[in-house]
Amino acid sequence: MKKSISACAILFTLTACVAAYDAGPVRPIPGSITYGGHQPRTKLTKAPIGSTFTHQVIDEYGVPAIETYRIEPDRSLTLIHRDRRWDFFDFD
Repeated sequence: MKKSISACAILFTLTACVAAYDAGPVRPIPGSITYGGHQPRTKLTKAPIGSTFTHQVIDEYGVPAIETYRIEPDRSLTLIHRDRRWDFFDFD
């Protein structure tokens, strides 16, 4: 009985950690390609559907960020990931 209770406690803790980490979809910020609900006027006709590309922006805190976009079947873009570069000594 104690083993099943401790296993449930561990499972609950891990689930809570994953739920806290997964904050939902990435929201566009000023400088993002899809900011304001807008899509680029030109369609990416030669890029394969499902392919990804990156775009560098400066986020709301003044920190450089790399955004990753995916090309959808209707040729629209979806922002799927933003990685902030907190290393202030990286000048490239």
